[in-house]
Amino acid sequence: MGKYLVIGSYTAEGAKGVLKEGGTSRRAETERLVKSFGGRIEAYYFGFGEDDFYIIVDAPDNVSAAVGAMLAGASGTVRARTIVLLTPEELDSVRDKAAGVTFRAAGR
Repeated sequence: MGKYLVIGSYTAEGAKGVLKEGGTSRRAETERLVKSFGGRIEAYYFGFGEDDFYIIVDAPDNVSAAVGAMLAGASGTVRARTIVLLTPEELDSVRDKAAGVTFRAAGR
């Protein structure tokens, strides 16, 4: 399972829906969506300002996470970005794989 941080905001239509149905209704629908592709929600928070919600999702893989992102985005009521989260151990694996690999920066 991979972890994903979903940060997003509601369109005017989406915000009206949240005001009508409430936050627990949105959380329940998001949980239903995430479960449908084999994932689970670890944390779900609302905020205010530039971003309206922060959700940490455990999903089986990137394709599954993309299913949720695409379906939510296609609704036209949210705009979200998804960030893949890495554990410290996964970052150690990145370090190990990067050993001996080189990269030439543009213009150098």
